[in-house]
Amino acid sequence: MNFTILKTDSQYRARTGILENDHGKISTPVFMPVGTVGAVKTFSPKELDELNSEIILGNTYHLFLRPGIKIIHKAGGLHEFTSWRKPILTDSGGFQVFSLARLNKISDDGVEFQSHIDGSRHMFTPELSMEIQRNLGADIIMAFDECPPGKADLKKIKTAVNRTSNWMKRCYDWLQKNPSLYDYRQIIFPIIQGGIDHAFRKQSIEQLIPYAKGGIAIGGLAVGEEKQAMMDTIEFCTEFLPTNQPRYLMGVGKPTDIIKAVMRGVDMFDCVMPTRNGRNGHIFTSDGVLNIRNTQYKEDLSPIDPKSSHQWGKQFSKAYVRHLFNIKEVLGIRIASTLNIAYYQSLMDTIRTEINNSNFNNWSKNTLSKMENMKGM
Repeated sequence: MNFTILKTDSQYRARTGILENDHGKISTPVFMPVGTVGAVKTFSPKELDELNSEIILGNTYHLFLRPGIKIIHKAGGLHEFTSWRKPILTDSGGFQVFSLARLNKISDDGVEFQSHIDGSRHMFTPELSMEIQRNLGADIIMAFDECPPGKADLKKIKTAVNRTSNWMKRCYDWLQKNPSLYDYRQIIFPIIQGGIDHAFRKQSIEQLIPYAKGGIAIGGLAVGEEKQAMMDTIEFCTEFLPTNQPRYLMGVGKPTDIIKAVMRGVDMFDCVMPTRNGRNGHIFTSDGVLNIRNTQYKEDLSPIDPKSSHQWGKQFSKAYVRHLFNIKEVLGIRIASTLNIAYYQSLMDTIRTEINNSNFNNWSKNTLSKMENMKGM
């Protein structure tokens, strides 16, 4: 995996680059649509490609439960199973330690899960996470980590930092003994933890950088902490992270947050927001987020977003899409989700262009100023 920096902004740490692996090239900063269970909801691979998506995500925990790694490996890996030929990143299952906290029990050995599907119990360890991801065949695999809640006390944060470092070593040792099952290389990204405590973040960085051979992630943010504390933590972390490797900020996806994180030197983003919000009738537009279910759009025959990069923004009216949601027609979800992915990919393209044109400083200030008055941004 090669990472080439193309341009660095003179005012901020923002930069553009090309991340290249055996399944293709990724222009950074990049937004990665989330395909938790092997599909970005309602999208075919061809549609994602047409929306200029260059990499998507899958999730170790969910794919382990259904359909199981045996079937995916038999198919030739996740690329073949899903017919997505571009790069794939798989989350390790570590975030489920946080998001499914009521269904798990954490120890130094790993995490004992109770399946949210059928109640069956499973013991997830760093080694098992690596075994699953080897079988899935993702280009980028994530280390197994513990993500503490945003309001966790220092004792819990310290435990999570130390446990994450120990688990990283176990992940690394297992991978050294068990090479890729496919004819291409997989690279592991360590995940920095530490809450919003800078001392613990620095400790985590120092312990994990030796394992960062192709990229590194900042985890444990956007989990309940205050927004300014999140941005301060991002800025602190990127000061100490390698400049010659991509920095991946996990699970952060509001447009304003992406712009601010790019300012602070982040290269990779993912979030379920475009598709999840789309399923709920919330559409990202050039004027902010529309809740298309609202009564005010019942007779509004104006286009959803004339400035959208996708034709559906100009083609379909607010009244029509509202009607589709009211009658529970799946086309409504597809329109909303498509416009949201298009919005995000267009935002990233604009960010890259402005950095490359040495205009990111002015553009970001003006754009953030406008977005402050837009709902949901």
